[in-house]
Amino acid sequence: MSQALDFLSQRFAMPGLSFESGAGGLTTVKVRTAIASGELYLQGAHVTAWQPNGHDPVLWLSRASNYEKGKPIRGGVPICLPWFGPNATDASAPAHGSARVIEWEFVKADETDDGGIAIQLQAFIAPFQVRFGVEFGRELKMTLETSLPSGHSGPEKFEDALHTYFAVGDIRHVSIWGLEDASYIDKMDNAQIKLASGSPIEFSDETDRVYFDTLATSMLVDHGRDRMITVGKSGSKSTVVWNPWINKSIRMPDFGDNEWPEMVCIETANVGKNAIDLSPGESHSTTAMISVVMID
Repeated sequence: MSQALDFLSQRFAMPGLSFESGAGGLTTVKVRTAIASGELYLQGAHVTAWQPNGHDPVLWLSRASNYEKGKPIRGGVPICLPWFGPNATDASAPAHGSARVIEWEFVKADETDDGGIAIQLQAFIAPFQVRFGVEFGRELKMTLETSLPSGHSGPEKFEDALHTYFAVGDIRHVSIWGLEDASYIDKMDNAQIKLASGSPIEFSDETDRVYFDTLATSMLVDHGRDRMITVGKSGSKSTVVWNPWINKSIRMPDFGDNEWPEMVCIETANVGKNAIDLSPGESHSTTAMISVVMID
């Protein structure tokens, strides 16, 4: 059941935190403090904005995105759970799982030690109980905790991803460092496994790669905006890097035909061979820690 705006405002509003009717009438959580601003939609527990004071927006949103009940938002940080990509056994199931299209429950909000705001949401995504914590501060910290109830009949496997879209000046003038020593699955080459390149990632065509067995921090160097975005992580053994380039952008109805130069995804994930196995009573946390600095 959806939480009404009046209830949310009366129960949880605090200085720097408010609840509003956002695009498409969907409920949004707005954060504005002395150090940062941000936004989250309760549908999908979907972070759609984060901007430390003094910086341009860090996350990217498509201007063609849907804002409709039961449809994913294009951009920001969609949550992929409990599978990544198409469902392996049910073609009619939603791509990337149901987490990004259901309404999550707002649980609590607190001020952080540095003057930011931390919020927590929860949802039941069968058979898992899931909590999502977001800290909007000088750093954006997101933790997805997935638990299997102790009374469940046996172990379960799941995939997850914090499918983060970053705003860039021009994809042709960015590079991603940190994954030089990781092997990857190249989805643009029949899912062939490629050995570590030893070089930073640069972009000249559609790119869709799953780097596996890596705990590495990624650094997105954006010469167009003179900044570097750092994506640290814990509880994640996969990193997905994606840009649709020209032709795929045209094929996606919720992605503007000419928006592909403006974004790149660096996704904190556990997918494929890095999927998580849980026994009843166990839980797993996947955390992304994002920061931004200006460079010369």
